[in-house]
Amino acid sequence: MARLRDRYKNEVVPAMMAEMGYSNPMQVPRLRKVVLNIGLGEAIQNPKALEAASGDLVQISGQHPVITRAKKSIAAFKLRTGMAIGVMVTLRGERMYEFLDRLINVTLPRVRDFQGVPRNAFDGRGNYTLGIKEQLVFPEIDYDKVDKVRGLQVSIVTTARTDEEVRRLLELLGMPFSK
Repeated sequence: MARLRDRYKNEVVPAMMAEMGYSNPMQVPRLRKVVLNIGLGEAIQNPKALEAASGDLVQISGQHPVITRAKKSIAAFKLRTGMAIGVMVTLRGERMYEFLDRLINVTLPRVRDFQGVPRNAFDGRGNYTLGIKEQLVFPEIDYDKVDKVRGLQVSIVTTARTDEEVRRLLELLGMPFSK
């Protein structure tokens, strides 16, 4: 079992029950999924960018990504409906807990001038989204094999109903929020 899942069951659930006044452990918010997304506007001109970003996501997540396609045509961007414009991976279960553990304990401390993750990136429905400016902060990525620095978006989806619940859940899991 993943370290973070153990921590959730043994530390987070009892602490949240005491703080929030839940009467049943099933009321405590839990993690549903983690979605990793790389948007590639450059894929319109450079189809190889899609392969490189896909390879990066495979190394980071350990799972094969899905290619996202444009829903609308936008003439100013030379974009047509159905063109490949990004890659994404949805992590659930053990892989989700393993990835979050690596993100919190290994990857985020490697970010240069790291002051903590923003406190205002909640969507009001119990989800948290974090942007990472370069994929090089992940230890799985080999610096010499990277063709271009790309950012990625990490969305953490929970069962929490409010921002306060999900903020406390992530704090107890070890997410380093800024002061």
